[in-house]
Amino acid sequence: MRLLVVGGTRSGKSAFAQQWAERRAASRLYVATCRVEDAEMAERVRRHREQRGAGWSCLEEPLRLPEALEEACAVPTPPGVVLLDCVGLWIANLMAGELSPDTVQERVEALARWLERAFLPVAVVSPECGLGLVPMHPVSRAYRDALGLANQRLARACDAVVFVACGLPLALKGRVDDESVSALKRQVED
Repeated sequence: MRLLVVGGTRSGKSAFAQQWAERRAASRLYVATCRVEDAEMAERVRRHREQRGAGWSCLEEPLRLPEALEEACAVPTPPGVVLLDCVGLWIANLMAGELSPDTVQERVEALARWLERAFLPVAVVSPECGLGLVPMHPVSRAYRDALGLANQRLARACDAVVFVACGLPLALKGRVDDESVSALKRQVED
């Protein structure tokens, strides 16, 4: 099962993906794409680690994502499930390396091909960026375009796609287990 979870900032997409992954296996790999470059981001990473708790190992990979996933799952005892969080930061990292838009999409294609071959459950988290205004700055427009194209390709590679808004999941493609959906809805109601 390959799941893409999209949504806006602080929508609950990461929490949903984490709950989904925790229902799949006791041995879980969290693949982080962020770069810790300031104190605020370091604090976010610390809170994320604390929220994950036991049963999680972590792989930090800001650039070589498809290759790192291949390597992490090719070990004698692979994880039971993978949670990749998040595609938006990965795209930003690639663009900060001054890769051309075509090269960025080639990297996305490599990730999509890995997903299509994945033999274990994988949840991929990505921000939805197409619901707002057209950005004023060319770099922001290029990022929005790259991420939008990436989300489309990854959605085709996944069995299910869930959009999370205001902490509430909405299945856009495929089926997601009712237990994960109910758990997230209960959190919003509390």
